[in-house]
Amino acid sequence: MPLAGSLKTLLLRGLLAGLIAGLLAASVGFFVGEPKINAAIAIEEAGSAAADHPHGAEAEATNGHSHGDEEEPLVSRTGQKAGQFLALSLAGLALGAIFASVAHFARRYSTLSGPKLALGLGLGGWAAIVAVPFFKYPANPPAVGDPETINQRTLLWVAAVLLGLVAVGASVYVYKLLRGQLSTLRLIGGLAAFLIVTIAGYILLPGINEVKADFPAALLWQFRAASLGETATLWACLALGFAALSEFATRSDTPVRESIATAG
Repeated sequence: MPLAGSLKTLLLRGLLAGLIAGLLAASVGFFVGEPKINAAIAIEEAGSAAADHPHGAEAEATNGHSHGDEEEPLVSRTGQKAGQFLALSLAGLALGAIFASVAHFARRYSTLSGPKLALGLGLGGWAAIVAVPFFKYPANPPAVGDPETINQRTLLWVAAVLLGLVAVGASVYVYKLLRGQLSTLRLIGGLAAFLIVTIAGYILLPGINEVKADFPAALLWQFRAASLGETATLWACLALGFAALSEFATRSDTPVRESIATAG
């Protein structure tokens, strides 16, 4: 059954699903990601301490001037850990509202049932906004990255998100263009369009590698896997939550409609 409900109903559905998704994603970040961040911060602090305490004549020249120059962070690590629940809850609410609005628009051009449409939008959104940018510009822990290139890296990440949206759009276009063909052929065509656009964009966009040679490769991999798992949890729970709420609403309405039809 197609996605039913007014825009207001869909927004409420999206807000609830987004809130739950944000809290679950924050839980993944707290239990899986935070230990990796702590380890990266420890490496960064160890490097700073070594730079602030040189040996020999250089140490005598700089003695007494290193400790006073250190600045305390605006938000403590404890506050950061707790704050991610608030931040991801708000992000989930905003994403849920956008998700519901897109679903309201997309149902006019789709014959998919409400749950299938929600799952399809979730997969497409994750691929465009998370997967495509991530595999070109993966997340880095605190000890990695040059502060002077943050503006450049932000613009390139936005460009990668736009690339992901174009790639998903091309995939959907080719899939619809092959209407009447075998379902397998349509899926292959859509996937091929996605890969062609993504690979072309990856070639055109410049690469960035600011990871130091002495940074532990295992920790870098674990941090990136945790980051990807957190965003995947957010999108998966949002799509599944919206799909479950849509199916529940449809089943709740069915007995009422059947009773009205029987009475008539």
